[in-house]
Amino acid sequence: MASKQRPTKTPRAGRTQKGATGSPIPEGTPWLIIGLGNPGPKYANTRHNVGRMVLGELAGRQVPQASFATHKRTNTEVADVTIGPVGAGRKAILAYPRTYMNVSGGPVKALVEFYKIPAERLIVIYDDLERDPGDTQLRRGGGDKGHNGLKSISSSLGTKDYWRLSCGIGRPPGRMDPAAYVLKPFPKSEDADVAIMCADAADAVERVIITGQA
Repeated sequence: MASKQRPTKTPRAGRTQKGATGSPIPEGTPWLIIGLGNPGPKYANTRHNVGRMVLGELAGRQVPQASFATHKRTNTEVADVTIGPVGAGRKAILAYPRTYMNVSGGPVKALVEFYKIPAERLIVIYDDLERDPGDTQLRRGGGDKGHNGLKSISSSLGTKDYWRLSCGIGRPPGRMDPAAYVLKPFPKSEDADVAIMCADAADAVERVIITGQA
């Protein structure tokens, strides 16, 4: 299920990175990783919440495991983590809005402004109806593919020039309404496949943060 990755080069320590405008990104600027989904236990295991599931995978890889806390100013839940080798890791913030998916843009914009995150350091993880189940893809910029969470974020930020990590959930069977399909839980028979997809997605996040390349 995992796709082969091209060899990548790790940026040299101390090297100044530049943003889309050509201005340097200040040393120590963290990455912001957003996992999209809907709030509450009713939606916890639904296809629409796979972005939050990937955050759980990333949090679980921390030693000790990272825990989320309410960030009242931005209406989000956040966890500070370090990604990469011990002693040379990079700072990152795992976060998810406490709002419903369709209005994710406001909280994400508030986080971006609070932490002063450039678009080049923002990763949004979301469910993708157009991608085969279990398949993942990390890309920078591009369209929103009809995803209301991405639409809300792009509109609020005034840019699409951020990283987005799509996690394939496939099309609904027969004539099922896609809106109903994404709000249904993954069946138990797919538990192992979902776990692998979340691990692949977490690997992609770690790779781009450590190497600067997808």
